[in-house]
Amino acid sequence: MRRFKDDMPFSSNNGGGGGPWGSGGGNRGGGGKGPWGGGGGGSGSQGPDLDDLLRKGRDQLKVVLGGKGGGGGRGGGGGGGGGPSPAPYLKFIIPIVLVAAWLMQSFYQVKPEEKAVELMLGKYYRTTDPGLHLAPWPIVSHETLPVTRENTIDIGTAPASGRIRTAEQGLMLTGDENIVDIDFQVVWNISRPDLYLFNLAEPNQTIQAVSESAMREVIARSKLKPILSRDRAVISAEVQQVIQTTLDSYDSGVNIVRVNFDGADPPPQVIDAFRDVQAAEQDRDTEAKRAEAYANQKLAGARGQVAQLLQEAGGYRAQVVNEAKGEAARFESVYAEYVNAPEVTRKRLYLETIERVLGDVDKIIIDENVGGGSGGQGIVPYLPLNELRGGGTN
Repeated sequence: MRRFKDDMPFSSNNGGGGGPWGSGGGNRGGGGKGPWGGGGGGSGSQGPDLDDLLRKGRDQLKVVLGGKGGGGGRGGGGGGGGGPSPAPYLKFIIPIVLVAAWLMQSFYQVKPEEKAVELMLGKYYRTTDPGLHLAPWPIVSHETLPVTRENTIDIGTAPASGRIRTAEQGLMLTGDENIVDIDFQVVWNISRPDLYLFNLAEPNQTIQAVSESAMREVIARSKLKPILSRDRAVISAEVQQVIQTTLDSYDSGVNIVRVNFDGADPPPQVIDAFRDVQAAEQDRDTEAKRAEAYANQKLAGARGQVAQLLQEAGGYRAQVVNEAKGEAARFESVYAEYVNAPEVTRKRLYLETIERVLGDVDKIIIDENVGGGSGGQGIVPYLPLNELRGGGTN
């Protein structure tokens, strides 16, 4: 801005010169007008007029923007003095500032973990990937969303924020009409920013309601014991599938990353009794296994004895049959010899029979010619009495 000269309307003369707003100068001793166009500083002076104040403000604004000031105040000179003309470079600074502000509003940066949705006059236009983009403001606006960030929703358990869970939260009815307290967590992110932005008004509340409904559906088809022990991974996978299918039917643009099955317990009111029942069932299973082991042991022993008896019977049968066959073959061979030589065979059979009968008997054989027989010589036979006493007499 150029400097104001001494002859500009900022003179410090108390006489009749023009005031700073182009009106007649005030005189401390006289009736001249003050700087607001009113009367002098005497006892009869008045305050500034509101209309004159607004008009003069507009004139000064026109001077700054390159126009001319208005006419003089009431009772002042006949014509208004021209204001100072603006500096030449102001004509270039203002457009540059406006263009820079427009560019700042139009360019935007999308981070690697984000995507942006551009809206043309409030209607979906396109989805942009990470990088620098231009959205001509105010025709095109944008909404940036984190698409890779994993969001979590806790159901049935108190989250880290310290919110107190309600009594009904997490309590679900199983297929065998038992009540179980379920704690699980749903992890999700954004797969379609355009659908997520336009179709979900309250994403957290919607996903929580759908997740709880899906878990209740799956638990209602399951029994209590598998839920508490071995089927948690199966239930988590099934719940994730049901949640994803439901959200896809809403065109929500949400992807369910995983479902964490944190815990399943009986309600707090009956957990002590439930633990007693579980302990009794474990004792029953233990005793049943012991009885089964004892039965298997006895059954295996009995089966072994049966197999042994069967083998012994088979051996005895084979022995008897073989002996019978041998005796029959021997008889047939003896009969064949008997047919050829009856007397010799008869005597041989007699001697073999006597040998077989008397072979193991203690006996003393005395020749009939020894002793007092008719042909004897009167020799008295010697009998070994000691041996007769020990072995018997035949």
